[in-house]
Amino acid sequence: MRGLTLLVTAADAERLHAALTYAAAGAAAGASVKLHLHEWAVALLAPLGPAPKDEARAAAGLPTLPQIFEEALALGVAITVCQSGLALAGIDLARIDPRAEAQGPVGLLGALGDDRMIVF
Repeated sequence: MRGLTLLVTAADAERLHAALTYAAAGAAAGASVKLHLHEWAVALLAPLGPAPKDEARAAAGLPTLPQIFEEALALGVAITVCQSGLALAGIDLARIDPRAEAQGPVGLLGALGDDRMIVF
């Protein structure tokens, strides 16, 4: 199965939730999955809080943003964050989940290989 790279391009918790949902699904199906947060999207992880629609998700028995984040990581999804995003938001990498790594666009594209890329 081809790998999957998901790119979150905006500081929108609902987009991040959608990307994590697809990341978890891909990993559960056996794909190698990477999730990259670009520029201002990085701020969503410092700290990771609920998404605006999480109350409705919880009421329907669906995972909230923090829950789908943990589920995706447990399934082996690799999380990277934009180095420029860290600088723009004034966030030190140490404030983000320790399982996340910093990576720039050159590194992300260089590691893409035959992966499919989805942009959120």
